[in-house]
Amino acid sequence: MQISGYEFPDGLYYDKLHSWAQVEGNVIRQGLTEFGQAIAQEIVFVEAPRAGRDVEQGQTFMSMESGKWVGRIAALVSGKIVEVNEELEWEPALVNESSYEDGWLVKIEMTDPAELDNLMKADSPELKAFIEEEAEKYKEILG
Repeated sequence: MQISGYEFPDGLYYDKLHSWAQVEGNVIRQGLTEFGQAIAQEIVFVEAPRAGRDVEQGQTFMSMESGKWVGRIAALVSGKIVEVNEELEWEPALVNESSYEDGWLVKIEMTDPAELDNLMKADSPELKAFIEEEAEKYKEILG
């Protein structure tokens, strides 16, 4: 689905910090949305957490940097980080180039799948209104 010219694939969950989650059984794969990476601009550094770390929904657990921005990434669900995208250490720009595929950040084994209800779906009016508001707010950065 397109919102304000940016792709928000159906079947994913989204939050208001511009992250997405794809459910794969009892694990989510989390990344930064196409819109989020456009605001951040070229990602030059990703500080990834270690696998095995426990996280809580909404807890900051990693950061990334662009030339003009340092952003903290919060966990979309509570659980244990079971995999980290190690490619980002050497190629942080994958977040920009392939935000929904090769540029994913972590995989988290969920402790409570009901927490997904706290997130938005691509077709939700709430996500559409939020992204349209953000697009207006960041229009100078986005061009």
